[in-house]
Amino acid sequence: MNITRITRTMAGTFILLSLALGVEASPIFHSSNWLWFTVFVGANLFQSGLSNWCLMDTILTKLGVPQVSPCAKAK
Repeated sequence: MNITRITRTMAGTFILLSLALGVEASPIFHSSNWLWFTVFVGANLFQSGLSNWCLMDTILTKLGVPQVSPCAKAK
């Protein structure tokens, strides 16, 4: 996997998780405050789209995750 796919996967996971924790059907951690986490992730995605900079991309780059997937390099 490359940085772009990991970032998109993590953002989608965080949004779905916070929505699942924020709905009334969640018996364990139900709280509408979890929806603020959804707002945070959405605001970061919006900011990333406007500025072409993403904190998660910076972190993954420092951890050594490749910018381009190995499959794309072989072609």
